[in-house]
Amino acid sequence: MTRTISPWDSAEVLDTPAAVAAYLEAALEEDDPALLTHALGVIARAQGMAKIAEEAGVTREALYKALSADGDPRLSTFLGVVRALGLRLDIRAA
Repeated sequence: MTRTISPWDSAEVLDTPAAVAAYLEAALEEDDPALLTHALGVIARAQGMAKIAEEAGVTREALYKALSADGDPRLSTFLGVVRALGLRLDIRAA
């Protein structure tokens, strides 16, 4: 029996602030910078890369590059994207 698997794009379900926050929080819990970068890229794509880039103060091309699989966004870019997404980071003792 052959099964057909359809691709699933998590960006399709990131349609509320709560869903976005939960997705990013789950990525943060993994302590993997590449996963966190990927998650930010998925969220930015779901929200509109051009809009997020403008609000974060970077070009669309620079944002795509920073959030790509090989990307390593600067802290200023990371914080700009988080702010543009309407999110806030909280730091707590482990």
